Amino acid sequence: MADGSRHSMYMVAETTYGVIPSNPAFTPIRHTGTTLGLTKDELQSEEIRNDRQIIDFRHGARQVGGDISINLSCESYDEILEALLGGTWALDTPVSGTDQLKAGTIRRSFTIERHFSDIPASGKPYHRFTGVEFNSLQLQINANAMVTGTIGVIGADMVIAESPISGATYDEPTTTAILDSFTGTLQEGGATIGVVTEIQLNIENGLEPRFVVGSKTTLRPSIGRSNVTGQITAYFEDSSLLDKFVNETESSLQFELVDGQGNLLRFILPRIKYSGGQPDVQGEGPITLAMPFQALMDPATETNIIIERKLV
Repeated sequence: MADGSRHSMYMVAETTYGVIPSNPAFTPIRHTGTTLGLTKDELQSEEIRNDRQIIDFRHGARQVGGDISINLSCESYDEILEALLGGTWALDTPVSGTDQLKAGTIRRSFTIERHFSDIPASGKPYHRFTGVEFNSLQLQINANAMVTGTIGVIGADMVIAESPISGATYDEPTTTAILDSFTGTLQEGGATIGVVTEIQLNIENGLEPRFVVGSKTTLRPSIGRSNVTGQITAYFEDSSLLDKFVNETESSLQFELVDGQGNLLRFILPRIKYSGGQPDVQGEGPITLAMPFQALMDPATETNIIIERKLV
């Protein structure tokens, strides 16, 4: 019987979409859970018979997809963040010791391997997914909690194997601490605010499979726009945030997440518009204000999102 405590995940960048590279150097994916797997469409015969029986059933197009759940930590997800945004880390930018990542148009695909280490070789414990692209990220920051995230992926195909790939190597996972909401800061419109109870950040790339006659696997999926949305929830102390929604006033959002060693991830949304806001009352306790927002391309920075890292 397989146990989650013996499960591991690794990834390696592909040179050619959907093709496992030779002598792959796998890096681990730190995770708390995953639903990554293969699905197939179902094709059922519509033939009508006087005995009311279904005469045929076939498997249709193959598609890889699912989620990877994580506790966010510095350094552990740099390559995934790069692929999600379609950009490249600019070293020592904007200052020495800080690296910066902006949204771009570069597409990267990966082979992801899941290993169930308590299953013997005869049980084929290696599940390999090719042509995997990172489609979305849902980041959740709550008061008095670890920072969690869900990464959505789309891929081309899957194979099951008894043993590792010949020539494959496996790195050790990073050991950086999990980020929490205790030591971070939040700036809205350039001013620090300390009454926020929750931050949600969503990054969507709009990947869609493309199936063709003569093949059960997708061509490389189409890609949509970089869509960054989210929501901040704050204790309602005045109407300054609500005014920005009512008057359609543009603002900005920046929050920092720092671990116990001083490693830092900074998320910057230089131009946002709020799409809602209402201080609902539910009982006699504190009133909170939920403010969903849409990030927009900022002409000064030429991006809708910036991620900065600083490692000690």
